[in-house]
Amino acid sequence: MLRIRTVLWTLSVALSVVAGPDFKAHNCSEVRQASIAKGFSFENVPLQEMSGDHLRVCPQGSTCCTSEMEDKFGQRSKLELENLVDETSHELRSTFVSRHKKFDEFFLELLENTERSLNEMFVRTYGKPYMQNSEVFQNLFAELKRYYTGGNVNLEEMLNDFWSRLLERMFTLLNSQYVITEDYLECISKYTDQLKPFGDVPKKLKAQVTRAFIVARTFVQGLSVGREVASRVSKVSSTPACIRALTKMMYCTYCQAMPSVKPCNNYCLNVMKGCLANQADLDPEWNQYIDAMLLVAQRLEGPFNIESVMEPIDVKISEAIMNMQDNSVQLSYKVFQGCGQPKPSGMGGRSTRGVSDVFNARFRPYSPEERPTTAAGTSLDRLVIDIKEKLKLFKKFWSNLPEDICKPHRVTAGNATDDDQCWNGHTKGRYFPEVLKDGLTNQVNNPEVGVDITRPDTFIRQQIMALRVMTNKLKNAYNGNDIYFQDSSDEGSGSGSGSGCTEACVTEFDFASTEAPVVGADRSGSGPMEDSAAATHPAPSAALLASLALSALALHRLWR
Repeated sequence: MLRIRTVLWTLSVALSVVAGPDFKAHNCSEVRQASIAKGFSFENVPLQEMSGDHLRVCPQGSTCCTSEMEDKFGQRSKLELENLVDETSHELRSTFVSRHKKFDEFFLELLENTERSLNEMFVRTYGKPYMQNSEVFQNLFAELKRYYTGGNVNLEEMLNDFWSRLLERMFTLLNSQYVITEDYLECISKYTDQLKPFGDVPKKLKAQVTRAFIVARTFVQGLSVGREVASRVSKVSSTPACIRALTKMMYCTYCQAMPSVKPCNNYCLNVMKGCLANQADLDPEWNQYIDAMLLVAQRLEGPFNIESVMEPIDVKISEAIMNMQDNSVQLSYKVFQGCGQPKPSGMGGRSTRGVSDVFNARFRPYSPEERPTTAAGTSLDRLVIDIKEKLKLFKKFWSNLPEDICKPHRVTAGNATDDDQCWNGHTKGRYFPEVLKDGLTNQVNNPEVGVDITRPDTFIRQQIMALRVMTNKLKNAYNGNDIYFQDSSDEGSGSGSGSGCTEACVTEFDFASTEAPVVGADRSGSGPMEDSAAATHPAPSAALLASLALSALALHRLWR
């Protein structure tokens, strides 16, 4: 069928060329007016059709075009394709930019509000003992923020350290009649797991905070990568063959004295599928990336919801403090048994009673009306519902790009394949060749654009690799694991970026368990592989590690 259609199309073109000289030469005034309306300033537009032997792209029969006009049509065609892709991808790009900004602002303000809430309530409840030891809590929130913004923070170790520091301060306060030395505190730390001074709060909170922060940070990093890939792929680089095909489709009607005739829809599709073949090859990895983002978005709504974890954290920490206060006598007795009786400080018991009175003041959390609102007065649930709806619309975006560009009245005359009132590249009439499938390898026989299928666009391949690495990271975050990218400076490069960078920053990386750190621009080096999650999540195979390492190295040049 394709061969029969092509033969018929070739015969119709040949007949139009043969019949051409018998036609009376057309007046070119309409071409002049249309050219001026499009913003062209040609030195000389022929008054009537002339021989087109000088033309290199448009049909060489009778023509209203000079060589200068054809050259400028070529330049304009390239620019118009760039503008069409930019216009078509505008909603995609603006969505990723705005939603990345919203989520990032939300998470950062959530952290600030939570810290402020805890500080205000602890000052009111515990007074001077808290204020004298507030740096323990300040360090906790500083490290949480550093992790979120891309810092090399081991969440599990950091949280363990927080509870160890809190135990030291609490034990010293509750036993102020003794001299508690650094060596003695070190001895206490050895018995922490046995003593469980804070009950099961540290264990539960560690699991909740770790999972929530991995999901939040990875999701914002995913938005950042999507933003950068969309921005970069939308900047089209046209080949000479593509520019010739675009010129022929968009402007050779001017040379044929019929500037108002639009291209046939299928003709436009074949031209765009040839020009945007590499962009279409992005689609399979793009779709997997979108699916992974939607999976992680589900976690943001469920038990990994960082808002539901962080808002009551002041209450949970206070419960842990009260648990230690309630069991302080038994705790001290067990510590004295294991570490020995510390030396008396000579202060007597008065201070101890004072501290006990302070800590016996029960903690009263904010009521819902008192608790500060989060970023922009919105909630995480509303943000997630919104982004999920948007992400679903963007599946198959790159393979649908030719259809979106070739919509009727934007570029083409209409959808009918047998319309004889459209431009088929040679004359006004039907376009017979079938529309090709998407992607580079399917363009080997493109009738409109010469495509070298043996030379994939390196830049597009880099974006495919960036999506592949990010998709893998998102899938791990969905399971509560973190693949992190080691930052040579041990810090994220941007404040409030979520990913610690302003570019899609995917470079060398290592696997880690749920406590993993870092993503940032200009990554180098590597971090330790933790095995604390091995019992729950099997370790990746050597082949997978090698494959991912090679993928990361291939991206190194792009992200720098």
